[in-house]
Amino acid sequence: SKFVNDKWMIKNGFLNDVQEHKPWWWNIKVQKLNLSAPLILLPEVSCQKAIEILQEKGYDQAPVVAESGLILGMVTLSNTLTSVLAGKAEFSDPVTKVTYDQFSKIGLEDSLGKLSCILENDHFAIVVHEQMQCSGNGSSYMKQMVFGVVTAMDLLTFVSRNDKK
Repeated sequence: SKFVNDKWMIKNGFLNDVQEHKPWWWNIKVQKLNLSAPLILLPEVSCQKAIEILQEKGYDQAPVVAESGLILGMVTLSNTLTSVLAGKAEFSDPVTKVTYDQFSKIGLEDSLGKLSCILENDHFAIVVHEQMQCSGNGSSYMKQMVFGVVTAMDLLTFVSRNDKK
């Protein structure tokens, strides 16, 4: 029953965290992590090419984002290799065949406390920033841009480098 689970409520923005003894970093914004720009793969990239790109660039994972900006999920090197070796995917298949479509998003303005709650259950979170996009006919809409991928190691590194004992 998720509706009575405070961590789920906080993670999904339904409840503000009321933890009494928060660590010093709890209310710092995600943008302070100074994440590097992510490598992004388009959905038509083949599994073979995804493996090559990830290895060449030194990444373990990358978001898969459609040309429209829609975030489709995350591809990992290990899952792609495992899927191909197990016969669940072919090297020639599009990377979307091995993409994790369940992922958490967090904004640059969200707190590290919220990120910490997400990372208790997920291996990573995709950091997004909403941006207004206007077309030539005058219409506009909000588009989510992938700003980075954050892991527990990123949070731990930040906390240990900036520890304010």
